[in-house]
Amino acid sequence: MGVRSILLPMYLIQLLLPLHDNKKQSFPIAHFHTVRTELTRRFGGVTAFLRAPATGLWEEDEGINRDDVVMFEIIAERLDKEWWRQYRVHLQQVFKQKEVLIWSTSVEKL
Repeated sequence: MGVRSILLPMYLIQLLLPLHDNKKQSFPIAHFHTVRTELTRRFGGVTAFLRAPATGLWEEDEGINRDDVVMFEIIAERLDKEWWRQYRVHLQQVFKQKEVLIWSTSVEKL
């Protein structure tokens, strides 16, 4: 029988960033590379889904709004909610958004 390891809780943190501003102008690719670098330095790694953007749809008073988005994923051993709140505010400024979506899920490494 092998040595049994203790499984610590981990968090999958995901965030979506738009490819275009509200005037349909593309954000510089450097913005996305900066995010990737910042997250890699802080968490030791990141998965960035940049080549195949997803389409986000949401309803507003004016009708259905659409945006092409890319996703970043990070696995972390602890969840520093205050750091993520500040980082979300920073990304909202950089990407000129009312809201940037960031969420976490408790996961277990198998």
